[in-house]
Amino acid sequence: MNILSCEGVSKVYGSGENQVAALDSVDLEVDRGEFVAITGASGSGKSTLLHILGGVDKPTDGRVIVEGTDLAGLNQTQAAIFRRRKVGLVYQFYNLIPTLTVRKNILMPLTLDRKKPDEAYFGEVVQSLGIADRLEALPNQLSGGQQQRAAIARSLIYRPALLLADEPTGNLDQKNSGEIMDLLKLSNRSLKQTILLITHDEKIALEADRIITIEDGRIVSDERRR
Repeated sequence: MNILSCEGVSKVYGSGENQVAALDSVDLEVDRGEFVAITGASGSGKSTLLHILGGVDKPTDGRVIVEGTDLAGLNQTQAAIFRRRKVGLVYQFYNLIPTLTVRKNILMPLTLDRKKPDEAYFGEVVQSLGIADRLEALPNQLSGGQQQRAAIARSLIYRPALLLADEPTGNLDQKNSGEIMDLLKLSNRSLKQTILLITHDEKIALEADRIITIEDGRIVSDERRR
């Protein structure tokens, strides 16, 4: 079942002689439960695409539909609420709030909506991610790998339609990178989470079920591996 549709999406920065096309008429569909890697060289447009798919940025042309919602029809407030509830974002840098415990960081999206957590699901997520014993710690008391696990847990807590990960292993050593990828695959298979992963690392991309390659703002290959 289709969960994401990207139709003729273009993104242009600047004007006149300074105009730069970051994306050029990108068409893309993703089914529920897919694990997709989007790869390409630096400056290829992959991160721009991820931000547009997550509603962080708006395209110059085209439209993005997530679970039947056309993101172009949302105002700034609606877009912020949509991102919080429907899009899990994981970045290279963890963006945890340093004064809050791990538990409070993970539950922040629910707290902002004044919603009580599903404790059973919360327990499943933190247990799966291996941080159940670190919930009362502050971010600066965690290793880099543990902080990224907390960031992933936060992105999953609302059971989002999409989890968008932008170079999530870029700030980690090889051992932690492998563990984070294993955890993303676990969330994909055990929690049926749809994942789009941005990476320039071919080895990381090969962990996905589908690899999309972008060059100069265009999709040049789309390979389903499983």
